[in-house]
Amino acid sequence: MPAEGSKAPAFTGKDQEGKTWSLKDLKGQKLVLYFYPQDNTPTCTDQACHLRDHFAELRKAGIQVIGVSPDEVESHQKFAQKHRLPFPLLADPKHRIIEKYGVWGPKQMFGNHYMGLLRTSFVINEKGRVVKLIRKPKVRAHVQEILQAFGL
Repeated sequence: MPAEGSKAPAFTGKDQEGKTWSLKDLKGQKLVLYFYPQDNTPTCTDQACHLRDHFAELRKAGIQVIGVSPDEVESHQKFAQKHRLPFPLLADPKHRIIEKYGVWGPKQMFGNHYMGLLRTSFVINEKGRVVKLIRKPKVRAHVQEILQAFGL
């Protein structure tokens, strides 16, 4: 997992519209790359809708938001349409981006241990450096965490 102050790992992925996004194309922009486990689950939906509801505020601050999960493009299309999400969701079923960012790991639910995506957000500055690593973001206060990480 990239540490705060380190260079963010390069990535390339397709969003729900089939558009390709890469870190190099976002250089010069503030970025929040947020990793979430699965489309249309309660906590992931709450997080995405919170970001949607505050998206204008984030864009006004010059912050781009990109979500990443192991779901397929088709799942992202339905999720984004259903909840009117205005930001890209990158499909990463082969875990290429997920592995680069080190967010696949051991989890536990109801006493069961398994491997899964660790909900994490990387706050990346205009120079491509990780300024803040937000582990287990507060789903309904995530925008405040992001703005604070950028000193806004």
